[in-house]
Amino acid sequence: MKIIILGAGQVGATLAENLVGEKNEITVIDSDPDTLRHLQDRLDLQVVAGVGSHPDVLKKAGAEDADMLIAVTNSDESNMMACQVAYSLFKTPTKIARVRSEQYIIYQEQLFKHQDVPVDHLIAPEQLVTSAIKRLIDYPGALQVVEFADGKASLVAVKAYYGGLLVGHALSSLKEHIPNVETRVAAIYRRGKPIRPLGTTIIEADDEVFFIAATKHIRAVMSELQKLESSYKRIMIAGGGLIGAGLAKLLEHNHNVKLIEFDPQRAKYLSAHLDKTIVFEGDASDHELLTEENVEQVDAFIAVTNDDEANIMSAMLAKRLGAKKAMVLIQRGAYVDLVQGGEIDIAFSPQQATISALLTHIRRGDIVNVYSLRRGAAEAIEAIAHGDRNTSKVVGREIREIKLPPGTTIGAIVRSEEVIIAHGDTKIEANDHIILFLVDKKFVSHVEKLFQPSAFFFG
Repeated sequence: MKIIILGAGQVGATLAENLVGEKNEITVIDSDPDTLRHLQDRLDLQVVAGVGSHPDVLKKAGAEDADMLIAVTNSDESNMMACQVAYSLFKTPTKIARVRSEQYIIYQEQLFKHQDVPVDHLIAPEQLVTSAIKRLIDYPGALQVVEFADGKASLVAVKAYYGGLLVGHALSSLKEHIPNVETRVAAIYRRGKPIRPLGTTIIEADDEVFFIAATKHIRAVMSELQKLESSYKRIMIAGGGLIGAGLAKLLEHNHNVKLIEFDPQRAKYLSAHLDKTIVFEGDASDHELLTEENVEQVDAFIAVTNDDEANIMSAMLAKRLGAKKAMVLIQRGAYVDLVQGGEIDIAFSPQQATISALLTHIRRGDIVNVYSLRRGAAEAIEAIAHGDRNTSKVVGREIREIKLPPGTTIGAIVRSEEVIIAHGDTKIEANDHIILFLVDKKFVSHVEKLFQPSAFFFG
């Protein structure tokens, strides 16, 4: 596929890195020649220096025969304009834009149509991050929760702790512990390295375990791996930007929410527009303020300002003062691994959330969901099987017959309303939603080909 990426910032560069290894022809446009030079030194791609929404720059980048334009600059307006130019002048088939302003997102249904602003897919990082945090609040103790097939099945990452029922036991004993719940361990990471889960694999303390189950069974499986944490009641949010405000709005009716905002005007605005959230004007790393507001009674302290260092420091302080869980938003990908797992329980990156959403629209075959896991090292994919035994490489076949690439497992199948945990003799039917886990992303193109029906299929 010929793809033009507009913007060589963190998202653009990470996306290019993800796609270059998958036999795509990538051209990156950016106004900063130095950034482009560094990118070209690292990756096998083309670069064009200039303003990405200018017709001559797009033409130079090969827009006339490009399959896709992905606009991820820091300017919403530039991203939207680039999509408009690509549509009007070059008839580019697929146009994706990152849009961050709440003002555009509120009216997206009316705005983003071919006759108005021709953006085929809108990526709103703040919304994605807010939803991801909300899922972590819903499942206390989880490191990552991603949903498939409209929320019917979930893939959850948890850390196995001493005292967990399964620690020190083989995976096969899971069935004995919870006989009425079907689940599948998709991957185990031990000391940062993936190990292939077999029935004989003994779970060790501190293993990071990824399992798939019907969403309604998630808590039951979690209780086998770690002592089940009680639901979060008291939440403190540091930062009242789009994410902080959006999160408070989502949580305030079922939780006791306090929000700290540094800017007096913004604090005043939030106080007027949130229903039950108590808003404080002040610095989230102020020892006195946190103590006064009883941070030691807080179940989750969530730092989501636009300053990584401020988020890390305020979360560490809150944890020191007695907050049960500390979660932070981190823009710089390199920081995520540094901080997660010590005093800070969970670090999340808007970049990774954005990449996951973008990959969903880029993957070939009928792939409807893609999630980047373990900071981009692994990937979970939801694909739909089409055709019949003659036109498809998967339909009408048992899972053991399917030639999956190394390190790839089929975890579950969603068939209309039913979640079926995958076994070797499970037969795949047309229109099944299949959830796969890839430990090694370089095999993504193999998975895509599996789910591309032959030329004789007319769906």
